[in-house]
Amino acid sequence: MRTGKSDISGWLVRRASWHAWAVSCVVLCAHVVGVARASSAGGMDNAIVVRAARTWLAGGSPYADRHFLYLPSAVLAAAPQTLLPASALRVLVPLTVTVLLVAGWACALRIHGVPWRSRLGVLGPAGLALGFAPFGHLVSLGNWTVTAAAALPLALLLAARERWGWAGVVVGVALALKPLLAPVVLLFLFERRWRALAAVVLVPALASGGAALLMPDPAVFVTRTLPFLLRGHDRFVRLYEASPVAVLPRLGVPSWVAVPLAGAAAAAGVVAAYRRWSRGVPGPLRLVETAVLLMLSAFLVSRPSYDHYLLVVVPLLLAGLPYPGSAAREPWFWLALVPQVPGADWPWLEPVTRRSFRDCFTLCVLTASVALRRPRHLPLGGPDHLVAPRQERRATTG
Repeated sequence: MRTGKSDISGWLVRRASWHAWAVSCVVLCAHVVGVARASSAGGMDNAIVVRAARTWLAGGSPYADRHFLYLPSAVLAAAPQTLLPASALRVLVPLTVTVLLVAGWACALRIHGVPWRSRLGVLGPAGLALGFAPFGHLVSLGNWTVTAAAALPLALLLAARERWGWAGVVVGVALALKPLLAPVVLLFLFERRWRALAAVVLVPALASGGAALLMPDPAVFVTRTLPFLLRGHDRFVRLYEASPVAVLPRLGVPSWVAVPLAGAAAAAGVVAAYRRWSRGVPGPLRLVETAVLLMLSAFLVSRPSYDHYLLVVVPLLLAGLPYPGSAAREPWFWLALVPQVPGADWPWLEPVTRRSFRDCFTLCVLTASVALRRPRHLPLGGPDHLVAPRQERRATTG
């Protein structure tokens, strides 16, 4: 990879100064403090899970609340929060979400071989916090999507280092907390890692099965929660869903047309993911883009599908920016993110209930930009060797 003045790669991977560290820390800390001041119990979505855990500890069924949509194992995971006062949760929840997002970003960088102390590594979280609205939404809501946003980069990092078994365990734990990473199962099938695949399936199955035995009526998850998910929630929640399955009917497209269209797009995305895996050059870009395509394809048809789901895939793509052949170098990638810039006014889309139209645009264009891209043959070693000459000079003069 060339590092001339016309190439941004060299600048991105060089070590960040203390000024960059200060900017990133101030931005993230200010965001956490702002959310803590505005929230009363650590975010609306996290409060739903904590309330379900309190109901279970009181002897009731956590699925009495129809908005609790997680597996039984999530109830046990949320139980420790019931011991904390609301004043602690309002600070700890946004802080924990932010830390997990930064941890996922660090893993995404290492997949691509980018130093986490580089300018891209240090300024990346601040850029997402300032320029990517779903980041703020996820921290404000305290949604458990953050578990998937942290687990997927870690699992892909382990897979890139040929530790597929541990990658399967990580994905399995994430599924036990929130079954958002279920599409990644196909990646293990593509690679024929059967032991890792067994871990992906057994970990959440055993965790949820064991937790279900401790609950008064676990069958409600099958009889009430799953049908509720398949119907796409209630009318109010449906206004915030970003998948074409939910958005197209709001534009006047009949459901019997919208569902097959979204299903065909999702199937095409899965085919593109398989082609990317089977025909691509082995390396971090193939691994990341295959997993991202699988997730984006699922988001096209899943109910629900919210804007903060994008944080599961966008940081993974953005971390590959130093690679000349990465998806983040494509103009369509940045065009897809334009509607997610905070503070921008969009005619007729100002109400929060119409935000899903912008989110659907981002989801569809981002999927197409990754699926239709022709990957290049890249030099081995990733961008790490960009800083190698500098290290060699230090060794020579030391």
